[in-house]
Parts: sequence; structure tokens; C-alpha cells
Amino acid sequence: MAAVAALLVPLAGCARADEPPVITDGPPPLAAEVVLEKSGGIAGVTDTVRVEPHGQWTRTDRAGASREGRLSDTELARLRQLTADPRLAAEAAVTVPPPMCADAFTYRLTIGPNQVGYVDCPPKATPPAVTAQVVDLLNGATG
Repeated sequence: MAAVAALLVPLAGCARADEPPVITDGPPPLAAEVVLEKSGGIAGVTDTVRVEPHGQWTRTDRAGASREGRLSDTELARLRQLTADPRLAAEAAVTVPPPMCADAFTYRLTIGPNQVGYVDCPPKATPPAVTAQVVDLLNGATG
């Protein structure tokens, strides 16, 4: 044990105090915070899910009650993959007229400076594929 300590002591001076620590367990963080807003429906739902880059999430309802949790490594890896998908940026660039639907849910997804959304109004409208996958993932994970 003393021999190992003697070998590691010279390396202790190699770390720089001005560099942030490297987190090695779990998947890499998201590139930006992800925010999902769900509103509408017959009951007038207003829910917001906020996911920080390392997977910590907070879900707040219209009354202000909130719950917190953390995405699993698998969920975080999937969310990172979806938010980096170039199709998501393409979906954000498309302007779609709002469908006329009673009691439908509206989803607004914000990833960094980018926003994309849709009104869940089947069969009149098909939601953007990648956006809908992010919505499903976050709703399932934060329930």
C-alpha cells in the first residue's frame, strides 16, 4: 500500500485547481437544459418539466406543486441522442398552422435557444417525429 501511495504522490501536483472536475460515471451530459411545457386538455393542464444537463429533473404543475428526480443513464443517453438529432432542428424550422381541436394538449419543447412544439390533435395532425419522441420520453420518465 505504501508503494502505491509513493507512486501517486508525484501525480497529485498534476491536477489544476482552475479546471472543473471531470464526471466519469454515467452518460455524458446534455448540451443544454431541456424544458417541456404541456398545456390544455379538458382540465386545463399546465405542467412544466425541466431537465438539467446531467439528468436531474423537476416537474411542476399549474398549482405550483413540484416533484424532482433523475433520469436513468439509459433515459439520459436516449434524451441526449434525440436532442442532438438534426431532424429536431429541422422540425423547429417548420411553421405549421395550429389545428383547430377542442381539448387538445399543446406541447412546447425548448432546448437551449431552440423551440419546437405541436398540438396533439389526432388524426388531424401528425406530431413531428423526433419532438414527439422527446415528449414521450420525458412524460414517461417524470410521470
